[in-house]
Amino acid sequence: MSVKVQTIGIAGAGAWGTALANAAAIAGNDVILWMRSPEQAADLAATRMNERCLPGARLLDRIVPTADLSQLASCCAVLLVTPAQTTREMVLALSPILPAETPLVLCAKGIEQKTGAFLCDVVEEVRPGSSVAVLSGPSFAHDVARGLPTAVTLACLDPALAEDLATALSGPTLRVYHRTDVRGVEIGGAAKNVLAIACGAVVGRGLGESAKAALIARGFAELLRFSRAYGGQAETLMGLSGLGDLVLTCSSAQSRNFSFGLRLGQGMSVEAASGGKLVEGATTASALVRLAKAKNIDMPIAEAVEQVLSGAWTLDEAVDALMNRPIKSEH
Repeated sequence: MSVKVQTIGIAGAGAWGTALANAAAIAGNDVILWMRSPEQAADLAATRMNERCLPGARLLDRIVPTADLSQLASCCAVLLVTPAQTTREMVLALSPILPAETPLVLCAKGIEQKTGAFLCDVVEEVRPGSSVAVLSGPSFAHDVARGLPTAVTLACLDPALAEDLATALSGPTLRVYHRTDVRGVEIGGAAKNVLAIACGAVVGRGLGESAKAALIARGFAELLRFSRAYGGQAETLMGLSGLGDLVLTCSSAQSRNFSFGLRLGQGMSVEAASGGKLVEGATTASALVRLAKAKNIDMPIAEAVEQVLSGAWTLDEAVDALMNRPIKSEH
């Protein structure tokens, strides 16, 4: 299947949704930006500023804010930029509105907590036979909104559609590569959030740059093992949506997952560290560990994060557990 994208729909007007709306408009598309609140949609249409989610970023003129979900029916593709755990709800709401051929592009990074399902599988369950793509890679909303050079990956099983969508979203400052390894891109985006929490905790605890580097390297090994077991390609994980995203998310306080881990490392409780904000890695950790155990995949760092978040281990106990694992060959 191949489509010529002319009008892009964005479901979700948080920081990332707003940034992607601007990026899609810069790339030459008309954009419909949906949000739940009619009041916020009216305010955004009037002021062209989403100060609540993305301060300082002005909404481009080609973007139409709305709280009417039915307006997305006219779009050639819809980017789903709502939290991972609301994916099923959003697809259920969109299914009677969108034509069957309209592709959905998943922009959230996670695994459905209740079922352990990958988000693409959630879409397939709710909307059988529909086209679905995944957009992921090393990107911060503020960078994209400011027009700073950024490169990401879009994956779709249909190579022609993947190329069309990547071309439609690419502009002067956002470069979108395409591939067909949907599972690998999806896993890279979800798993790196859990590992970023661990990196933040290492920094917050003052364990040093050597510990942080070791954790990133060993965490990447875990990511590769998991992806291989669930059908992802190693080449994908070596690219933007795997290694690239992991390095960025594990190295910057702009990452909500890293910052959450940083506060944990400084001694805050899980509740206080989240600051009342959604932390995708925290909601993904338990599902990731369950999936790993189902296939006997060794993921000690992810398991340590899950144990700390559940209250079973203190951070010091997690560090001791990792450092006292049996000595073995690195592979």
